[in-house]
Amino acid sequence: MSGTFTKSMARNVFYGGTVFFILLFLALTFDSMATLPKRDNRQNLTEEVVAGKKLWEVNNCIGCHTLLGEGAYFAPELGNVYVRRGPEFIKAWIKSQPTGAPGRRQMPQFNFSDEELDQMVAFLKYMSEINTNDWPPNVEG
Repeated sequence: MSGTFTKSMARNVFYGGTVFFILLFLALTFDSMATLPKRDNRQNLTEEVVAGKKLWEVNNCIGCHTLLGEGAYFAPELGNVYVRRGPEFIKAWIKSQPTGAPGRRQMPQFNFSDEELDQMVAFLKYMSEINTNDWPPNVEG
């Protein structure tokens, strides 16, 4: 019988593996659910941030930009733009689009009101404060 793998043995491996991976999945899910409140910045979620997120979605910003590594790679990652550039730069940049610089990709003019610009900045500030455990990695050096 050595070297023979019976149907019974195969079934036991299948069921044992299935149970093992279900338990592993449940353990990882529980760990994620316990860890997220400590890292996701939900205590700073305001109506202004929610309105900024809605602007982000309605205007399909993720169609060009990445945010925390998710989205298109046509335009810069914006997960840390608030930290790098600050609120006034962000507002001025959005207002000045498109720049018309030859040979450069151009962001459309969204004609945001001052309130909408503040909402977008609030959303980008919120996103910059999420503890991402250094993801995505900084590949610029």
